[in-house]
Amino acid sequence: MEPATQVWWFAAGRLLATVLIGCGAGWLFGNPFGGLAIALALHLTWVLVNLVRLEWWLRHRNYADPPDIGGVWGEVISQIVRLHRRKRFHKQRFVQLMRQLQRSTAALPNGVVILNAQREIVWFNRMAARLLNLRRTGDLGMRIEHLLREPEFVRYLAKGDYSNPVVIRQSSADECYLSLQVAPYGDGQLLLLVSDVSRQMRLEAVRRDFVANASHELRSPLTVVSGYLETLGADGSLDPELRGPIAEMRRQAERMTAIIRDLLELSRLEETDEVVGGEPVDVAALAALLRKDVLARAVHPREVRVRIDSEARLLGDEPEIHSAFSNLVDNAAKYTPPEGSIEMRWWVDEDGGHFAVTDTGFGIPSEHIPRLTERFYRVDAGRARATGGSGLGLAIVKHVLQRHHGTLEVRSQLGSGSTFTCHFPLERVAATAPAVSAATA
Repeated sequence: MEPATQVWWFAAGRLLATVLIGCGAGWLFGNPFGGLAIALALHLTWVLVNLVRLEWWLRHRNYADPPDIGGVWGEVISQIVRLHRRKRFHKQRFVQLMRQLQRSTAALPNGVVILNAQREIVWFNRMAARLLNLRRTGDLGMRIEHLLREPEFVRYLAKGDYSNPVVIRQSSADECYLSLQVAPYGDGQLLLLVSDVSRQMRLEAVRRDFVANASHELRSPLTVVSGYLETLGADGSLDPELRGPIAEMRRQAERMTAIIRDLLELSRLEETDEVVGGEPVDVAALAALLRKDVLARAVHPREVRVRIDSEARLLGDEPEIHSAFSNLVDNAAKYTPPEGSIEMRWWVDEDGGHFAVTDTGFGIPSEHIPRLTERFYRVDAGRARATGGSGLGLAIVKHVLQRHHGTLEVRSQLGSGSTFTCHFPLERVAATAPAVSAATA
């Protein structure tokens, strides 16, 4: 029999003995019920005394010893002591874990800020306090966007897409750049990771300056070389055996000229992250012009279609928009076989304006899609060299879209073609007119 069961049997036996003794004593004095009442009153008094002792000990158990009571009351006190010890053990363990967590986060080279569902600051480590100029006395409980008022960061929070970090510039004398990334966890809580990327940004600026300067310096001598090669190629007295090598040199010089042109364009776009305003761009006319350019190629896809589902115009910088759309169409034309087709589509919905280029080319393996907008990245280097690609077109597209608050979406299936879609926010749509549908083959 378990000890707890034995205690309850003992308590029941004690109560029964009290009843029997009370009835017996009362019978001796000729009043059994009076004796029973006195016995039960004494037993109740004993129970109340034990209850008072237990209640006093519960209020002062941090420094008082538990009362020495047997029976059921002793078992209750024993259970309370065990629960208290278990609670104290878990509390100490939790405190130790919290101290270890605070020490580990304090040692991190990056800042950590914990936000609740309302984006209010719950806790932050020392590095976050140093990088974001936070104070424990005044900033705890404040909304993070009230302290970090950078428009780019506010838009990042409002957008809700935390897959990529956002880089902001601190308003200080020395150029300080911070990378901020939010990681959702728990019930609507957010973890803000802050890191100082000033050194990387300075190195990136040096790299951009070097590329821009080198491209400028290479353009003049390359123009001279191209001119002489063109003159030699047009010379009728040239040895026929040299015509092939000279033609190849001219082709490679033209390719180098295209690369330098793209490098200069990319450097110009990277000079500033400022969002451009611009004027309404007639997307339908631009798509028609791009279609003519494709059909003017010596080798082009059999069918080139333009589908305009909205007469709305796109607000932006027309040369940059033309450059981005032209690069997408140029890529589609290069990697689509002559028996294939290309479609350009423009439409507007409640999410904004969208320009898509769909081809029936070779397709792109899924593992390459996240890196397509990197400079000089090629899915198939051999095929890219054969088509004369520079590897900079999609990088230019990405920067143009960033300057217009747009995004690039890539969908592709190997062997079935690809779709590159430029998504622009609704504020980039100039005006919405009744939708029309047009197709040109």
